[in-house]
Parts: sequence; structure tokens; C-alpha cells
Amino acid sequence: MPRRSRPEKRTIAPDPIYHSESVAKFVNIVMKDGKRSTAERVVQQALTRASRQSRKEPLDIFDAALRNATPLLEVKPRRVGGATYQVPIEIRPERRVALARRWLVRFARQRGGRSMSEKLAFELLDASNNTGGAVRRKEETHRMAESNKAFSHFRY
Repeated sequence: MPRRSRPEKRTIAPDPIYHSESVAKFVNIVMKDGKRSTAERVVQQALTRASRQSRKEPLDIFDAALRNATPLLEVKPRRVGGATYQVPIEIRPERRVALARRWLVRFARQRGGRSMSEKLAFELLDASNNTGGAVRRKEETHRMAESNKAFSHFRY
């Protein structure tokens, strides 16, 4: 924790194609080794492919996927009297969306074969339909929080 005031949040320029800040942040997570143009192309191709396949607007698919993959609770380990408890904690809004973005990209990368844009398109489609790896991870996190609800009084 900083001794002085909190550092200010950096503003990110919106995506040039979709004029969306959330898409720009998503591009930053897809990006590897500083290759922004490659990451932008991958995300753009994935969104167009997903919109072609589902016959919906690309931003609608993206927002639905992000919303369905966003967790509300997580568990954090907390040591109390020599025992470690998994304590369910509500997640800050900023971290919720960050986790959802990270999970979408991770599970897209884990998919088999094809190009990254294709894998990302399928992961976005699955997440917008409430299936897929990222949504499964969210549900798993919620299940863990639900099963450890008895320890919620250890919250800090």
C-alpha cells in the first residue's frame, strides 16, 4: 500500500474500429511481446467471425461474453489460529472485468489447432451463450465461494 496518495488510473484510448475502451483493454491482454498491431488484427478478425456466425453485432457478442464470464465472488486464503480458511470475498468491479478478460484469452489459447482469431471467436461465442471455459471457471469460483460461506465471518 502506498504511503502517499493513491496513484491515478491511467486512461486508455478507445479502440479505433469499435470506439470501445473495453475492446482496447482486451487487445492489451491478447497482445504478446508488445505486438499491438497483431493483437488488434486478431481481436478484429475474431469479432467479425463471431458476428458472422451468430448474425449479431460484434460489440453485443463481446459485451455478452464479458458479462457472462465476470465473477462476483472469489475465495482468499486467511490464516486464523494455525488453520488456513478459504474466505469468500466480493470482488472489486475493476478486478471482476480484468479476471473475465484474462480468462477469456487464456481459455481461447488453450483451444486446439486453428488460428488465434478463430479460437478467440469460438470462445467469445461460447461465453456469450453461457458455455465455454471462461464461464465454467466463473461458476467454479462461485461454487468454491458458496461452499466456504461458513467462513465468511473471517473477512478482513
